[in-house]
Amino acid sequence: MKKIGFLSFGHWTPSSQSATQCASDALLQSIDLAVEAERLGMDGAYFRVHHFARQLASPFPLLAAVGARTRKIEIGTAVIDMRYENPHYMVEDAGAADLIAGGRLQLGISRGSPEQIIDGFHYFGYAPEPGQTDADMARHRTEEFLELLRGKGFAQPNPRPMFPNPPGLLRLEPHSEGLRDRIWWGAATNATAAWAAKLGMNLQSSTLKFDETGEPFHIQQAAQIRAFRAAWKEAGHTRTPRVSVSRSIFALIDERDHLYFGRNDEGDKIGFIEQDKRAIFGRTYAAEPDVLIRQLKEDQAIAEADTLLLTVPNQLGVDYNAHIMEAILTTVAPTLGWR
Repeated sequence: MKKIGFLSFGHWTPSSQSATQCASDALLQSIDLAVEAERLGMDGAYFRVHHFARQLASPFPLLAAVGARTRKIEIGTAVIDMRYENPHYMVEDAGAADLIAGGRLQLGISRGSPEQIIDGFHYFGYAPEPGQTDADMARHRTEEFLELLRGKGFAQPNPRPMFPNPPGLLRLEPHSEGLRDRIWWGAATNATAAWAAKLGMNLQSSTLKFDETGEPFHIQQAAQIRAFRAAWKEAGHTRTPRVSVSRSIFALIDERDHLYFGRNDEGDKIGFIEQDKRAIFGRTYAAEPDVLIRQLKEDQAIAEADTLLLTVPNQLGVDYNAHIMEAILTTVAPTLGWR
């Protein structure tokens, strides 16, 4: 059994060929897609965060709105770029969104991906300390965020407050109990996966990672998951961690499916991100259900994970994306034992 969710990047394009032509479309359709996903029996609605792009950006208003419109489905991100975040303000936003959703938030965070602009976090007022990299800054902010989520008081109260205070040091409010255990780290390397495990975060592994061995993507990703679990065990955590992988999977059932994705069943790809870092990008799966089932059985990383996030082409509209999800749930997942 696996939890199955969708992952939307929330693109919009002012084009007649796009069903999502503006930011309003992207946001409102994201809410509608989460409602449809819950109706279909999906387990999660996840959203990507990109700054300075025609995509979803500030996540917490969207997460709160989805939480208010749904009742059972997990709601999350994959991922929030911690280079851009104020941990204190983020704790308040996350706590409020989680309480609105009734404790269903699953927050994926990370150092972030290559940006639309150069060092965009500078425009948000942030910069690494002397001797730090932007990755160091992201990890430091993550550690601060995790500590604040514990809900321990740390701030000295005003002796003459406007309103009465509880005794002792004050914490950020609203506090959502249990959210600390529902934070995920998007890891691109084995080392950062192990680092996340030591801090007690769940693991999100995307459709790309740095090419560390030259092996096929799914084999490298499976090794990353095993390294994460080994580090988790070594750290002595008492709860069982969650692990998700993201995949582009399309069951070719009708003419639309063949038109959009009939030629997209390709192998892994190699590229370079941030100039000199060699990365491997996982394949797109697109085939008739019986072929998909055979192919997916061979994916070692999917087998290792407890959660599968299906990347969706959001600009094709809510109805068609609901069709994509329903096709996987009904024609592929039961045979593979995911349902």
